[in-house]
Amino acid sequence: MPEGLGAPALSRAAASPSDPGSSGSAARPLPQLAAPGSPPSAESPRPPGSRAPRRGAVCATFPQKVAEALSSQYGLNVFVAGLLLLLAWAVHAVGAGRSDLLSLLSALMLLQLLWMLWYVRRSRAHRRLIRPKDAHAGARWLRGSITLFAVITIILGGLKVGYFVGFSKCLSATEGVFPVTHAVHTLLQVYFLWGHAKDIIQSFKTLERFGVIHSVFTNLLLWANGVLNESKHQLNEHKERLITLGFGNITTALDDHTPQCNCSPPPLCSAIAYGIYYLYPFNIEYQILASTMLYVLWKNIGRKVDNHQHQKMQFKSSGVMVGAALGLTVLAATIGVVAVYLIRIGRSKTKSESALIMFYLYAIILLMLMGAVGLVGIRIYRMDEKSLDESKNPVRKLDSDLLVGTASGSWLISWGSILAILCAEDHPPYSWYNLPYSILVIVEKYIQNLFIIESIHREPEKLSEDILTLRVVTVCNGNTTALPSSCPQTGGVAGDVPPQGSDAPRAANGSTCLRGGSGNEEEESAWERTPSPACCPRLFQGNARRRVLRNIAAFLFLCNISLWIPPAFGCRPEYDNGLEEIVFGFEPWIIVVNLAMPFSIFYRMHAAASLFEVYCKI
Repeated sequence: MPEGLGAPALSRAAASPSDPGSSGSAARPLPQLAAPGSPPSAESPRPPGSRAPRRGAVCATFPQKVAEALSSQYGLNVFVAGLLLLLAWAVHAVGAGRSDLLSLLSALMLLQLLWMLWYVRRSRAHRRLIRPKDAHAGARWLRGSITLFAVITIILGGLKVGYFVGFSKCLSATEGVFPVTHAVHTLLQVYFLWGHAKDIIQSFKTLERFGVIHSVFTNLLLWANGVLNESKHQLNEHKERLITLGFGNITTALDDHTPQCNCSPPPLCSAIAYGIYYLYPFNIEYQILASTMLYVLWKNIGRKVDNHQHQKMQFKSSGVMVGAALGLTVLAATIGVVAVYLIRIGRSKTKSESALIMFYLYAIILLMLMGAVGLVGIRIYRMDEKSLDESKNPVRKLDSDLLVGTASGSWLISWGSILAILCAEDHPPYSWYNLPYSILVIVEKYIQNLFIIESIHREPEKLSEDILTLRVVTVCNGNTTALPSSCPQTGGVAGDVPPQGSDAPRAANGSTCLRGGSGNEEEESAWERTPSPACCPRLFQGNARRRVLRNIAAFLFLCNISLWIPPAFGCRPEYDNGLEEIVFGFEPWIIVVNLAMPFSIFYRMHAAASLFEVYCKI
């Protein structure tokens, strides 16, 4: 056999001399192999086929790190400047009017529109190229949700145009230009997210980082603008209600931004104004969802994709009757409670107190039930020793960070309520219901975050445990009987039986489940890692385990939707009970609530989205 015929092509190519006159590997000395664990000698030649590390390899990522830092700082500066202008308008600062704020927001949206049009055009020009995609980003259900919120946002823009027409005599032109620009921005952005949310950008990375981060903080400013407008409306209603609760020592000066002219016809203008504020919650959710999807796109720029095959999640509605029925019951009860609350609050002191007590009782029962269900789900995971998926995933990391970060908003309000109850001199009757409610808000979100974070880090099960084992036999008093797929005598499933030759756990009736097969080392090691059937109830094994987890996810999903409704549509006892405002002062407590409430509202919607993903994954 000729020398070097069986060597790899790369090694032969590396061993071939650059001088045509030399004769292959004979012209070079054979490499000396170092002893295991000894440091490589500086004088020993490099093995054939090996390549010296490029000096530019470490520096290749350095410009991208600089671009990432520069783009993030640019976005933060845009966001901070916009927030200061929002604050200046909110406090009626001299020289900072509504028209200045809307002009800035419109300019930012137009700049983002130009970038998105350029990106879409360039993508179409290179549509034949194979581009990497992030299978975890931009799920279909998430894009469907943002489309629904975008439609309501466009309807909101139409109402704002109608409001501008009614008050056109005393409103600036920016009041009419802004909703039109926002509607066009919403349409193109939804189209962009549907087509490019999964993209992993590998070209023009520096330019794309600035374009994407500009889009992220533009949506965050639009979110802050919506939150501020909705909060001012809620604050004015809250000040009017304080009089009926008997808190006359609190200032009730209204922060009114209504135009100083008449609208024609007045009933229509009043209906449009109320419609605008009731649609703001959907606009707020749209802007924050868009910013999170764009942030994932920004994090994916220049990312190297692994070859891990992503399993597509499927929505299955079978086997969740219990969780869905309980969740729909909670949703119907929530709508009734919110309706009664909004009708009774502010009518009189007695009706307001009864409305607060009704809400606290409803919330206490619901939070206790959600906490108990979440603990059951965590307990099921503790029984299962399946390894977690620790691979790098920007979407999953963002979900976990948002859950904990936005939960801190409601935790801030809850701890403020607890301190106010403990420090107050006078305690109205409803304050003693507020104490357990505030404690349960903290505990329930703590438990739910643990359940969701562990669920999204679990690898989806590829095959049912009953399918993994095809032959199962039971040995009962020396008799061997074939079983179809499980062992009823022990209450275990086919996937939880020991290999032959091992010390199998014996059930109370003396029967023992054995796995059919050769009993190799892989089966024995798998059995050592799997909890025995005697330790796990049949309810928490196999398909039954998945069915219980799916019911838990469905129930918690509907409960989070239910708890999103009250604060989003004006049912906010943190405003209406008045006790915290006496202890902390009116303005400090209102600032705390206005800062923390948007995060608390977003937490419920984000938790519902995460639970839907968990449901499809189980």
